This record gives sequence, structure tokens and C-alpha cells, in this order.
Amino acid sequence: MSKKDGMNYAPKGNANRVVEKGEFVIAAMRLDHGHIYGMCNGLTEAGAEVKWVYDPNPERVAKFIEAYPEAKAAESEEQILADPEVKLVAAAAVPNERGPLGCKVMESGKDYFTDKSPFTTMEQLEQAKEVAARTGQKYMVYYSERIHVESAVYAGQLIEQGAIGRVLQVSNFAPHLLNAPSRPDWFFEKEKYGGILCDIGSHQIEQFLYYTGNTDAEVVRSQVANYTAPDYPELEDFGDCMLVGENGSTQYFRVDWLTPDGLGTWGDGRAFIQGTEGYIEVRKYIDIARDGESDHVYWANGEGTFHEAVKGKVGFPFFGDLILDCLNRTENAMTQEHAFKAAELCLIAQEKAVRLA
Repeated sequence: MSKKDGMNYAPKGNANRVVEKGEFVIAAMRLDHGHIYGMCNGLTEAGAEVKWVYDPNPERVAKFIEAYPEAKAAESEEQILADPEVKLVAAAAVPNERGPLGCKVMESGKDYFTDKSPFTTMEQLEQAKEVAARTGQKYMVYYSERIHVESAVYAGQLIEQGAIGRVLQVSNFAPHLLNAPSRPDWFFEKEKYGGILCDIGSHQIEQFLYYTGNTDAEVVRSQVANYTAPDYPELEDFGDCMLVGENGSTQYFRVDWLTPDGLGTWGDGRAFIQGTEGYIEVRKYIDIARDGESDHVYWANGEGTFHEAVKGKVGFPFFGDLILDCLNRTENAMTQEHAFKAAELCLIAQEKAVRLA
């Protein structure tokens, strides 16, 4: 993947089908962010069938149908929501429209799968909680930096196997490439994108909750800045945050739009996970100055030191689990509480953030 492709990041993996053709029908709408392709790739690899696509922009619809020829262009959102065959709607709307759209989808009796960040205000979150509880439908979130990155999946498997003992601390570093000319206007409007901790930060907080087994945490300190983009005064190109989980584990994360041009990819995402009996380092997208391939995992414990290049070896079990959860009304891919708690904490971090000069 080139360094210019950050906005259209759409991982592909080995197909691990959990249903046969026609058993799980989905639709896509609001194609404002390229993550919709990653979301649909993951679902179709697990056996989902894309029946419909809708977006007000016909060029986006045509591009989507090139990628998913089985999809038909719907005349409206209502046409999709009225189709009883459709079990789940995947959407990557403008961030401040994701919450209201999700409520509309759930009210129609369908599950909803949205790009992150899932909300830009606490009011949107509370509304979605109410509608999800009342309708029994799912409001799932594409926290792609964990669920759609094989090295991050593998790190979770190592933790589950007890490779480093109990997790005490997680540090995440998530630089992204700005490439401002490629971005839509809403990307630079705070009301619409929510802020950097609300946006990229949602990935990092979700990873912390998952790797540490926390169901809640406190935001201790958060900061944001615009260091390098004076032409876009509402953009935050830097943010960081500290959290303490209810079980005493901690997190520090840094997010930014400062990837240098010479890196060769859109971001050098890392995770450092400290346990009582060892530690793990995840080099998600590049092993800088050594290996241009993604998905390297390094770890050390009482048995020794280890390195595994896991690209193409682990897969993305979240998507098959999500399909089965929707069909069986279970919560194996991700609990609703977890999806909402990660969203809540990133909103709190954004609200509490000190603006650095």
C-alpha cells in the first residue's frame, strides 16, 4: 500500500467463510470515507453478500459497484431499509452523521456497522444507546487498527495465551499521513470530524480496553494542538492522552497527522504492551528501515525473545464472528458495551483536552 492510500485503507485477507451465499445479506450506504471498502472486504470475505449500495454521489456508487459487482444501486436509503433480506447496513458517513444514521438503521430492524469514530457528541452516543437497547439491534464499530490488522490480532492472541502475564500498560503511537489536498472539506471542520482524539483516538482507547480487559477507565490528561497546518485552523494535527483502567492498568497514546514524506507508507503505527511476565511490540504497517512489509510482532518473556511476521497468517476473525453474532444474537466479535465504552472515553478525552499553543 502506498503512502497516499491512507484514506482508502482497505485490507484484504484470506477468506474464512462462516455462511454460504445468500445467508447474510448486507447493504452499504454513505460512502464518505474509503474505510467502507475495508468494512465490506472483511464482511464479504466471511461470506456476506452485498445486495445494495446507496450514496447521493453517483460517482461513489459507480466506484463501489466496480469493487462489488453484485451490488445494485438503490434509489434511496429508504429502499434499503425497507428490504427484509438486508440484515446489516455498513456505512462510512461524515462522522457527525454516523450516530443519527445508526439510529435510523436500528429503528428499521437492521444491525448497523459504522466506521470510527462512531459519534462526535455525547448526545449522539446516549441516543444510540437508547435505540440499541429498545430495538435489540447492534451498533458495531469498525475499530480497524485492532480488528483489521493481523499483527494487532496476533498480539491479542498472545495475551489470551498468557505469553506476557497480566497486562499492566499499553502505549499506542498512531501517526497518519495528512495529504490535505485529497481530503474532503468536512475533514477540516471540527463540528463534523469531532477532533483528533475523538477520531484516531477512538482506535487507541478501544485497543487499551481490549488488551487489558477493562470495561471502564478514567481519562487522566489529554492534549491537542495544531502545530503544522495554519491553513486549516480547525484541524488538530496532534493529540495525546493518558488513561487509568478500573483494574489499575494504564495507557498513554499519541495520535498525529505528521507522517513524513520519506516513510514509504501512510503511518508507522505501533503498540507496546507491558505485562507482568514480558512485553510485546506490534509494528503494524512497516518495520522502519528494515522491512517494508506490515505486521511484525516482537515479544519477550521468561522463555526468550521472539519475532513473528504474521501478514497473511492470522486473518481477521472479527468479521465472521460479527456475522454469526447478527444471526445468532450473540456477542463474540465485540460486546455492545465495549463498542460504546470506547466511544464514550474518546469523547471524554476530546472534551477534556487542553489546547497546546
